[in-house]
Amino acid sequence: VQLQASGGGLVQPGGSLRLSCAFSGPNSNYYALGWFRQAPGKEREGVSCISGADGSIRYADSVKGRFTISKDVAKNTVYLQMNSVKPEDTAVYHCAASNSLIWSAASAPASYSFWGQGTQVTVSS
Repeated sequence: VQLQASGGGLVQPGGSLRLSCAFSGPNSNYYALGWFRQAPGKEREGVSCISGADGSIRYADSVKGRFTISKDVAKNTVYLQMNSVKPEDTAVYHCAASNSLIWSAASAPASYSFWGQGTQVTVSS
């Protein structure tokens, strides 16, 4: 599976941004897909994920109510809509895929076998 993230940039606090991740590969529409982020000097953390089996969704507490994950099967793309962004959302955002995800471990980077390159999101005035 190959993944290509895009949509990052500079946004002011309180603003919005939408990240996209195009994925491709055999049966990739059935894969679980996740968004992760890594800020300088910090560990990579799970932001949101969507199950390939039943569409279940999970969010990190830090983004609940502000970020929305969605998937367009026809376009083989997963999105992360980021609203009311804060300076602490600044990070490199990565998308990832797994064909054997255990949902209880869906937030763990180690649960994902396939990764796209990151896209930088900077929240600053």
